[in-house]
Amino acid sequence: MAAPRSVVVETGSWALDRDEEKNAESPSGKKLKAERFPLSRWEFAAALGVFLVFSTGLLCIYLTMPAAEYEMLKLPRTLSDLRSLKDHLATYAQLHPAKFILGYCSTYIFMQTFMIPGTIFMSLLAGALFGVVRGLFLVVFNATSGASSCYFLSKLIGRPIVNWLWPEKLRYFQAEIAKRREKLLNYMLFLRVTPTLPNLFINLASPIVDIPFHIFFLATVVGLVPASYITVRAGLALGELKSVKDLYDLKTLAVLFLIGSILLLPTLLKRKRVYE
Repeated sequence: MAAPRSVVVETGSWALDRDEEKNAESPSGKKLKAERFPLSRWEFAAALGVFLVFSTGLLCIYLTMPAAEYEMLKLPRTLSDLRSLKDHLATYAQLHPAKFILGYCSTYIFMQTFMIPGTIFMSLLAGALFGVVRGLFLVVFNATSGASSCYFLSKLIGRPIVNWLWPEKLRYFQAEIAKRREKLLNYMLFLRVTPTLPNLFINLASPIVDIPFHIFFLATVVGLVPASYITVRAGLALGELKSVKDLYDLKTLAVLFLIGSILLLPTLLKRKRVYE
């Protein structure tokens, strides 16, 4: 009688193993897996390698600056920090414009590539130190370069991160892109001009939903100009600015959405003709 009992136990154990496998394959099991750290070892190593390359470049630029400048070099987190940084760097920017611009651009692109908050303060600083025209050129150049770097980094390791952080938003974005494939540039321009979706999400999700880089690049270069102009111009009156929220009041948002709607108009007209 012992032998059959052994068989029953083994069969029961086998059944439990099968149940565990089914649970692992079920939606709830997949959800548990999705909640773990989303990158594999090689993906994490690749991201860390890119981060270290950028960090080494920034460190080299930092070490070429005079020792007297070190104590004030920090990323601004408030308008007060930004005003202090601007007053401290104004003379250095005039005496060493090439070094300063190199350091400024490297820092901006680094922050944009690795999704470090605070680029809006860097945009305000450009307006305060360089004026509207040069400041706008610098901001658009750096924002586009950083967004492009983020695009290619996401193409390498971004899919698990975006699926982990924004699964619902990614599905929505993918559906919207699928509906507007023929006029994709217009839709991407609309997204860049208006705050409909965060730029961080657009940078990360674009390669995942198969947006071609040339469309992503053109939409970024052109679409960031209106918001960048508003920020850079505000940098001229940095002393009068009370809060970053003052940059985008209802009037400014209405203007941005108006521009975005005009850019989206060809897509809407085409869909209307299709329905007719």
